[in-house]
Amino acid sequence: MNQTMKIARQDAAFSAVSLRLDAEAEIARICAWIRETVLKDLRKRGVVLGLSGGIDSSVTAALCARALGPSRVTGIFMPEHDSDPESLRLGQALAAATGVETVLEDIGPALAAAGCYTRRDGFIRQIVPEFGEGWGCKVVLENALSNRGYNISWLVVASPAGEQSRHRMPLDVYLGMIAAANMKQRTRKQIEYYHGDRLNYAVAGTPNRLEYDQGFFVKNGDGAADFKPIAHLYKTQVYQLAEALGVPEEIRRRPPTTDTWSLPQGQDEYYFSLPYDRMDICLFGLDHGVSSDAVADAAGLTPEQVDAVWRNIASKRKVAEYLHAAPATML
Repeated sequence: MNQTMKIARQDAAFSAVSLRLDAEAEIARICAWIRETVLKDLRKRGVVLGLSGGIDSSVTAALCARALGPSRVTGIFMPEHDSDPESLRLGQALAAATGVETVLEDIGPALAAAGCYTRRDGFIRQIVPEFGEGWGCKVVLENALSNRGYNISWLVVASPAGEQSRHRMPLDVYLGMIAAANMKQRTRKQIEYYHGDRLNYAVAGTPNRLEYDQGFFVKNGDGAADFKPIAHLYKTQVYQLAEALGVPEEIRRRPPTTDTWSLPQGQDEYYFSLPYDRMDICLFGLDHGVSSDAVADAAGLTPEQVDAVWRNIASKRKVAEYLHAAPATML
């Protein structure tokens, strides 16, 4: 079979079903890897991880509990002033379903003492001088299908009366807001490693393939971990494992959220610009040499839109190179 015929056959067979896997077999494979990695390679007694109430941390916790036993897994709830109360409730539901140990650490006071909120608000007031107590905010990304070839981020604020407005941000304001927000992820990771050191446990990272591949994490924040058991799984595959693992349905129904800003926000408006299921199809197609026409049919997009998404992925992968890089030395 020549290359042209092989690609044509691959394109004809491509659909969202291409991302389906044997969930039970994959769970067994990951659990064996966790046992080998944590107990033998890392020589740790168990696992610590942050529980956010989201699908990724829930599946990671459930996998670790199945691999090592729930008594060797400690989940940490780390709410702060901007956290959605649902995140804590759903995290507790996951802990109850899996039987893992838990610790509650309110990081709001630590973030306030470090100036996280005042620094962020100061940058916002450069654009919206009246921003203050009772206001909400978030950063949103222009749609990847705009075909501009570059990303534009917008500041969205809501007054105490609920009136929303959208503003372009100068680069220094954008960088300042992101720097302040990143303090949240780095503070959480500090708490995780405290408990990891205390218990002689390994710290689990929870990124899925979309996040790991495209740099949707904070360097030395949620990007820091001793092992990352679901980084090879596309987001839709994480959901497949969640069902097989018995993750509570209300967690599986919850739309992916950043839970970083004081206004509600989905991951697709903050970073990926497309819902995860269509991002998965685009990334899988790119990774496996599927044509843009076949990917477009599977994702409900035009070939031109798929090309725009692929350019966006390439751009984010360049950013991820720095995030993944080890410290530079002269050794």
